[in-house]
Amino acid sequence: MSPEILVWWALLCTVSVANMFAWSISATALKRRRPILSAEIYAARKLQLFLAAGYVFGCAFRAILPVYDVPRLCLFDSWLSSVFIGRSVATIAEVCFVSQWALLLWEVSHSTGSRIGRFSALIVVPLVLVAEAFSWYSVTTTSNFGHVFEETLWGVSAMLVGVSLAAVWPRCDPARRALVASICAVSFGYVAFMFLVDVPMYWSRWLADEASGRTYMTVREGMLDTAARWVVSHQWNDWKSEIAWMSLYFSAAVWLSIAFIHIPPLHVPRVTEMAGLPRTPRSTA
Repeated sequence: MSPEILVWWALLCTVSVANMFAWSISATALKRRRPILSAEIYAARKLQLFLAAGYVFGCAFRAILPVYDVPRLCLFDSWLSSVFIGRSVATIAEVCFVSQWALLLWEVSHSTGSRIGRFSALIVVPLVLVAEAFSWYSVTTTSNFGHVFEETLWGVSAMLVGVSLAAVWPRCDPARRALVASICAVSFGYVAFMFLVDVPMYWSRWLADEASGRTYMTVREGMLDTAARWVVSHQWNDWKSEIAWMSLYFSAAVWLSIAFIHIPPLHVPRVTEMAGLPRTPRSTA
């Protein structure tokens, strides 16, 4: 390996091991918090823990065996480094991650009566499933055109999260509003990155391929190719365009996934809730 690639890979491995350890600590901490959490909140956090496991361990697998999908590049000559395996793990992990978004949105929106939040909670997972289909299209055919739609849908999903949390911010526990504002900031920062960096990058790659007259595979041909062909490369020039997003994806995004396990209840219980009396759901947006 070139020295730059070796250092990058070693850092990815170190961060991944730390992330798996952090998830294990989170699991233990959640058990200890059970007596002080309501049954509803504990069940929600336990589900967050389960979904986080899918993302944390999926990202660890992909960080240890990184793959650059379209050109079929990998660091190790192993069937585990095939694009088919890597993309399958990524699909499961990403659906788990966006399910964490949806679960958090549903929890806070249901308790505050937000229609916008409930709609977003119901729609973000289907949006990402469509994004995953576009991702598989690009990975199999080697056309970056599908990635343009994939990243656009991810950006739209994050925007829905940010807008929904901003809408419920006034109804949240005043002590938790800074936390909600922070999550909103992260959501809108992600949206900015997707539409200012990621989507234009894939669009420019597709235009360059079109200009060069690149021939694309069919989905069937590409599916066989992803399972049977991988190209080992240890050169910085081959990987440099992917290093920034992979590094953030396998570190900061995983930390956010783990943080969802520990988020406290964000809304203020109304008098009827505190008294255990029936309440009439709000109809406001």
